Amino acid sequence: MAVVTVKSTVITNRDAVPAVINDGRLERGSLRSSHGYVTATNGDSANSKYVLASVPSSAMVRQILFSCANLGASSAINLGVSRNTKDGGAAVSASLFASAQATSAALSNSDVTNQSGSFTLDKQEQPLWQAAGMSADPGGTLDIVATVSVAIAATGLLGANVEYVDNGN
Repeated sequence: MAVVTVKSTVITNRDAVPAVINDGRLERGSLRSSHGYVTATNGDSANSKYVLASVPSSAMVRQILFSCANLGASSAINLGVSRNTKDGGAAVSASLFASAQATSAALSNSDVTNQSGSFTLDKQEQPLWQAAGMSADPGGTLDIVATVSVAIAATGLLGANVEYVDNGN
């Protein structure tokens, strides 16, 4: 084994001669949030969608905190990204953040940022449009959407708080 020093991109840029200016979303960025909730209803079937929040397409998502009531045995959702509803609402990456996230027990601000294993560290340093697999920035906003993967068996609230940084690019 060897002792090593490995630098992140922001540190490598800082130490470069001449120094390279870091993207403001990676260093010294202002944290913003978007929050929303809906009422899920007993009998909402698989593929039902709950549009929870809107985030600039150029934003870098830092954390997603998910909350829900006990929505019944075996109920679950996927949490991902769709085009905003004004642009048709088509799914871009339906389970980017969470896949088959159980909603069979009440959750309060549970961190599901990378519950699916798809929103890896490298994607967390990409704008949302790129992390979601789009080939170009569509501009405007993208929606954070919960899609039912296993039918909802009880009525209750379901919501998310999305924390992100954006420098307006």
